[in-house]
Amino acid sequence: MTRLSNVGQRLSQFQVGKFRYNSPWTQVALVGFVCFCSVGMFSAISNLGAGGTQDVTTSNISNGVLYGVFAISGFFAGSINNVLGPRLTLSIGTMGYSLYLGSLWAFQVHGSKAFLIAAGGILGFTAALLWSAQGAIMLSYPMEKDKGRSFSLFWTIFSMGGVVGSGITLALEAKQSAGGAVSTGVYLAFIIIMLTAIFSSWLILPPNYVVRGDGTVVELQAALSVARETKEFFKLFKDWRMLALFPMFFVSNYFYAYQASIISAMFVPRARALASLVTNVGAVIGAILIGLLLDMLPGNRRKRTLITFFILVLGQAVMWGSGIAWQRQWERKEHGGPAKGLQMDWDTGKAPGIFCLLLGYYLVDAAYQGLAYYIMGSITNDSFRLARMTGYYKGVQSAGAAVSYGMDAVHTPYLTSVIVVFCMIMFTFITTFPVVWVTRCSDEEKEQKPEHHVWDLPAAADGHRPSIAVPGAAEIERQISRKGSMSKDEHVHREDTV
Repeated sequence: MTRLSNVGQRLSQFQVGKFRYNSPWTQVALVGFVCFCSVGMFSAISNLGAGGTQDVTTSNISNGVLYGVFAISGFFAGSINNVLGPRLTLSIGTMGYSLYLGSLWAFQVHGSKAFLIAAGGILGFTAALLWSAQGAIMLSYPMEKDKGRSFSLFWTIFSMGGVVGSGITLALEAKQSAGGAVSTGVYLAFIIIMLTAIFSSWLILPPNYVVRGDGTVVELQAALSVARETKEFFKLFKDWRMLALFPMFFVSNYFYAYQASIISAMFVPRARALASLVTNVGAVIGAILIGLLLDMLPGNRRKRTLITFFILVLGQAVMWGSGIAWQRQWERKEHGGPAKGLQMDWDTGKAPGIFCLLLGYYLVDAAYQGLAYYIMGSITNDSFRLARMTGYYKGVQSAGAAVSYGMDAVHTPYLTSVIVVFCMIMFTFITTFPVVWVTRCSDEEKEQKPEHHVWDLPAAADGHRPSIAVPGAAEIERQISRKGSMSKDEHVHREDTV
C-alpha cells in the first residue's frame, strides 16, 4: 500500500499547462474510462438483445439474478466503499464484468446455463461496489457549480464504451445478414477490453490528493466502524427525500428488459449491433444535454433544476407516448413468441423509424438518470454520505430491473410492458417534484464543503504539495515556500474555468 500511496502522490503532482492530474475533472474522466472498459462493454453486449444470444428466457433469468443480487448488495455497497476506499472498491467492482461475459460465451458454445446464472449473481455484487464508488467520486470531487457537467463528462465517456463496443460488433457482424447469435470474436474482444478496467482503476487518486479549482481539497475521512456505518446507512430511511426518490430510483432501469427483448425479437445480429450503437449514441446526447441544462441555464441552482425537471417531464411523455403508439402495431404472440421474432435487417422499411425511437429512449434515459444524480449531489457534498446514497440508488434501481426482467421472462405482452413503463415514469415525477422544489440554492452561498485547502496539506518527502492550476496559484505557492504556511483567511476563492 505504501508503494501505491507513493505512486498516487507522484501522479497528483503531474501537470502539463492547464491540465493537472489532481483536478476533479481528470478524476471523473478516469472513472468514466474505467466504466468505458467495463460497464460500457457490458451495455454494448446487452443492447444486442439477450446478451448476444438467441435464448431470451435464459438471458432474462440470468439478468433477474444479476439485478436481484445487485439490489441487495447496493444497499451496503456504500458502506463497503467507505471502509475499503474508492480505488480498491472500484477495482473489485470491475472484476465481475469479464467473468459474466465469459459465461455468455460459454453458454453460447457449451450451453452452460448454471455458469451463466451464477456469473450473473457475482456480477450483481461487484457491480454494486463499482457504482457506489463511481457515484461518490463523481458527486463529491467536483465543485457544486460543475456537478451537472461532471455527470455529462462521466456518462459520455462511459457511454462511448457502448458506442465503441457496438462499433466492434457491427464491424464483425456486418456481413452476417442471417439470424443467429453473435460470433465468438465479439466476446473475446470485449473480454480483453474489460480486463483492462481492473488495472486502470488504480490510476484514480485518493480523495485527499484531489484539489478543486478554488483550492479546496476533498476531505479524507477516517473509516467508520461497521456498527457506525450500519447506523449511518439506516439514517437514509429517515430522510423523507430518499423515500420520495424511491419511485424514481426504482423505475430508472425498468425499461431495459423490454428494450433488450424487442431488439432480440425484431433484428438479425448486424441490425442488433446497429441498434446497440444507436442507443449508446442516444445516451451520449442525453448526458450532454442534461449537464448543460443543469449547469448553464440562467438563475440559481433551484431554478435550473425546476426548469430541467419540467423539460424532462415533457421529453419522457413524448418518447413513451410515441413508444405506445408504435408498439400497438405488433405483439410477440403474433410472431411465434420471442424465440422466433421478426428478424428484420437494417434495410427493412420500418427499421429507420425504430432506430430513431430507440435513440430517443436512451436520450431521455440518460437525462433522467442525470437528474437523479444531480438531486443527490444537491443534498450533500459529503463523500461518505454520497457513497451510501448512490449505493441505495443503485440498489433500488436494480430491484426495479430485476422485477422488469422477471416480467419479461413470463412473456408479458410488449404493449403491456411499455404502458407499465410509461405510467411508472409519469408517477415518479409526482413523487420527485417535492424534492426538486426544496433544492437548496447553495451555489449562491458558501460552498458546503470542508474548509481544507491545498496549503493545509503536509508536504511530501521532496517538499512538494499537490499543485493547483488556477489564477494566482503560483503566487500562493511562493507565499507557502516563503512563510511555510498561509492562513485560510488570506485565501481568495477562485473557480475553475472549465
